[in-house]
Amino acid sequence: MLETSFLNNIGLEHYLVLSAVLFSLGMAGVLLRRNLIVLMMSIELMLNAINISFVAFSKFNNNPEGQVMVFFVMTIAAAEAAVGLALAVSIFKRFKEVNIRFFEHLKG
Repeated sequence: MLETSFLNNIGLEHYLVLSAVLFSLGMAGVLLRRNLIVLMMSIELMLNAINISFVAFSKFNNNPEGQVMVFFVMTIAAAEAAVGLALAVSIFKRFKEVNIRFFEHLKG
């Protein structure tokens, strides 16, 4: 069991470092990968990193506005997942593979 003194020593900086690491991993996934599913997961990781920052600032400033903003970010993430999954299914039906380079062939 963790001691309460250890839990009381966790400050804003710890949350922000965690958020920065998660955001960096997500950004690396977006820039380096070409698979649509991995790309969507990386975007979700970046949005969750932003959520951690919002909640951390909200907690340490005693202001609930950051926590309310998380609901908007979660709504955007859900919409992004729905549209991205629809595109992935469309690409897979046509090309039997989910790859970013097939997006340009969906015009016609």
